[in-house]
Amino acid sequence: MTSITRTPASAIFVLVVLTASAMVFGSELRTARFIQIDGRVSVNGAPAVKGATVLTDSTIKTEAKSSSVVSLGKLGRVEVLPESTMKLSFTDSGIMVSMLEAGRVRISSSPGVSAKATTNDGEVVATGAQMNEFTVDTSCGNTLVSVNKGTVELRAGTTVKQIAAGGQDTAGTARPGCTPGSGRN
Repeated sequence: MTSITRTPASAIFVLVVLTASAMVFGSELRTARFIQIDGRVSVNGAPAVKGATVLTDSTIKTEAKSSSVVSLGKLGRVEVLPESTMKLSFTDSGIMVSMLEAGRVRISSSPGVSAKATTNDGEVVATGAQMNEFTVDTSCGNTLVSVNKGTVELRAGTTVKQIAAGGQDTAGTARPGCTPGSGRN
């Protein structure tokens, strides 16, 4: 009779160990690292440190004359440029950036990896299976998208604009006299 009661207990123990292992290994797939920190950078309100882990859904903020680069391993990387606040989310197959305040980010996604940035004016979506590299600048109150590699779509309301490598386009209205990248008049 003791073997009957031990068998269910053993099965439950194995199930708990396997579940815990899956949770640990699953979280490792959803982490990233700061590979560069210049100046004052915070993650979720705490000072960021080079080499530190960045979890999905983290908020990254850079001060004036500060920037950071987050490596997402096989997915690509995200560079947060000066005076920017954004939320970085990622899965095993995609990168998502939400611009929380005015700022600039440069997103590089590996071939076959989806990449999307959301702003107050709409969203920028990398298209195609190739590597994509693009910058989203909301420092003047509108959305300016510049594409270095690949192709993206700038979706604002019912308007969809295709932007290929070497091109740029905007959505929304910039503050009068504002210079993109500086956020200043």
